[in-house]
Amino acid sequence: MTILNTISLESNKKIKINFNGGDLSSDGGLLLVKEFAAKIGLLTLVKKLFKTNGHPNSRTHTDPDNLMQVVYQIIAAYFEDDCADELTNDPVLTAILGKDSLASQPTLSRFWNRMDKDTLAQFDEIDRKMRGAVYSIQHPEHMLFDLDSTLLDTYGHQEGEGFNYHYQAHGYHPLLCFDGLTGDLLKAQLRDGTQYCCKDADRFMLPLMQEYREKYPSLPIYLRGDSGFASPELYEACEDNDCKYAIRLKENQVLRKLVADAEEALYRATRNNQVDYAVEYGEFMYRAASWPHARRVVFKVEKPTNLLVHRSMFIITTMEMEPYQIIQFYCGRGKMENFIKEGKSGFGFSSVSSHSKVVNANRLRVHALAYNLFNWLRRLALSANMRKQRIDTIRLKLLKIAAKAVHSARYTTFKLCSSCPYKREFYETLENIRKLQPQLE
Repeated sequence: MTILNTISLESNKKIKINFNGGDLSSDGGLLLVKEFAAKIGLLTLVKKLFKTNGHPNSRTHTDPDNLMQVVYQIIAAYFEDDCADELTNDPVLTAILGKDSLASQPTLSRFWNRMDKDTLAQFDEIDRKMRGAVYSIQHPEHMLFDLDSTLLDTYGHQEGEGFNYHYQAHGYHPLLCFDGLTGDLLKAQLRDGTQYCCKDADRFMLPLMQEYREKYPSLPIYLRGDSGFASPELYEACEDNDCKYAIRLKENQVLRKLVADAEEALYRATRNNQVDYAVEYGEFMYRAASWPHARRVVFKVEKPTNLLVHRSMFIITTMEMEPYQIIQFYCGRGKMENFIKEGKSGFGFSSVSSHSKVVNANRLRVHALAYNLFNWLRRLALSANMRKQRIDTIRLKLLKIAAKAVHSARYTTFKLCSSCPYKREFYETLENIRKLQPQLE
């Protein structure tokens, strides 16, 4: 039996099936992604700046094409290199890449293995220039650096993997810095699994702070971080670059003594009511032994509803706001957990399967580029009623659209699914892309 044979279902003889439907794809929405990537200048920038070591003239599939193929695959949820073999002749992917067939899994493996520290530097330059293009469309009123780390699972004895005591698991422990307002991933750096959160966090953030100070000198910038990033080196980096910060401190005996009066006041206020919520705010100047000078610390002491215990929170800050406002500002960093979750589950940040650490560092950067490309598309061009939806929802509604390629002498026409319920959103997104006027370098 060949795949072109028509057969009837035993459950209903009136239904017949075969594999002669034509040149079909399930990823018609990737045409929007390609249009957006071209509009904001990413395709031109990748061709100009990105190359790996070796002999490019002997390659059928160029480095920029390989990079964009992987980016499109990630956005369409094809995270593994093996997916390339299944998508070899996909009409949408081949059309947006301008090729007869996609690069195969072995080709992509060789592509990854050519990556090194030079390509990491190229990704830094691509990210910097793309931020400029995106900000020329929608300039931020202020910048909020949300700094955090996460665990990426490893597979066997990979270079740099290790046991992380915070997560109680083996893996890599990368540093991530998001824009807390837009969700853009501003910087990502793969680190050994055994590294502590604040290790070299100041060196990680310094180039980013200096970039914003140099390119956008009047832009207010802020930084938030949990207690894992409470280090004097990071405080000094922020202070030297006029970056206001709010970083949580770990409790210790000295800090608890300094809030003893607030504890007593909270006890007196709740003595006759041990059920309802109650809270006390305050501030003091604090200097640890290793600090050159004292810094402002704001605190919150609270009694949760239906609990008898008191809980304390300490935030070291250079922001000039009331203590309760700084606590609220710091607690807003919980949104970043959603950004990290989306990056890991929706864009395969954990796909660091190579033995080499530097190759895995490049893998993370490619997945980060795919994440940012989609996040820019969502923010700048997506239909208004979809902009708050997560990647899995948008992927299902707008990217996974059946498309049939019809070829003529001059054109290839993609006929998208007639019953697609999101036609209006598709056309609205396309129209929004065409209205964009980025200033490209």
